[in-house]
Amino acid sequence: MKARDTMSEEQRRRQLGDNDAPLEDEIAESFDSIVEEGAARLARSWTTVLITGIFGGMEIGVGVMAYLAVMHETHNHLLAGLAFSIGFIALLLAKSELFTEGFLIPIMAVLAKEASFGQLMKLWGGTLVMNLVGGWVFMWIVVTAFPQWKPELAEAALHFVEAGFSWQSVCLAILGGSTITLMTRMQHGTDSDVAKIVAAIAGGFLLAGLQLFHSILDSLLVFGAIHAGAEVTYGDWIGWFGYTLGFNVLGGLLLVTALRLLRSQDLLQERRKMAPEDPDAPR
Repeated sequence: MKARDTMSEEQRRRQLGDNDAPLEDEIAESFDSIVEEGAARLARSWTTVLITGIFGGMEIGVGVMAYLAVMHETHNHLLAGLAFSIGFIALLLAKSELFTEGFLIPIMAVLAKEASFGQLMKLWGGTLVMNLVGGWVFMWIVVTAFPQWKPELAEAALHFVEAGFSWQSVCLAILGGSTITLMTRMQHGTDSDVAKIVAAIAGGFLLAGLQLFHSILDSLLVFGAIHAGAEVTYGDWIGWFGYTLGFNVLGGLLLVTALRLLRSQDLLQERRKMAPEDPDAPR
């Protein structure tokens, strides 16, 4: 029997590519890029994590401001969702950090043994808290500058806090987490800045235009309503925020990250073999 006939499928795929990875070259290159960026993000100091998180909260607030402006003039959620994408474009170009963008890239680095679980918790915890702090401050400025937006803020906030815990709310939160994680994956699947901006616009349209439940974005709308004196309290917010945060994480992990891990498991195993024993050790 000819050697070609006895060659395994994996060996054939290896020969077709420019490297020894068992998957296509493009997937391998994207995987390496994700792991390296994740390791760099997780190696940040506490100071850098906190400051980057504040910037992230304020820059997503720019998108919320655009959303409110369009809602005030048009009362159309889909058009307002397109306007909100300005916030995601700002995050992309300013290299800021949003908590819900951390469900794919940092986890890949941890599973590849390029970073530790403790570093992941530092990134998640610091970014989450400072996103909310930065967003709270920014929304106070917005409400003070544009008091005429109070009706839009009150309507948006009540839409979330009065939704209650139901299967619909759970699914909206799962879709919110998976949508922004997919947006992150799309942006890392290309070197084109234009394509990355298109992905940001698509993500903003889906999240804000369809009113998916997003723990950071929608918290800013609730904060704005509270600042504006609407009949919404921090107790109302925390009741909604608690389950939304959990199902955002679940959606990002199960619907996007886990599937990417399955597709890249061979690459992940090879990377783990080359990783240092202590991910915290200087490289």
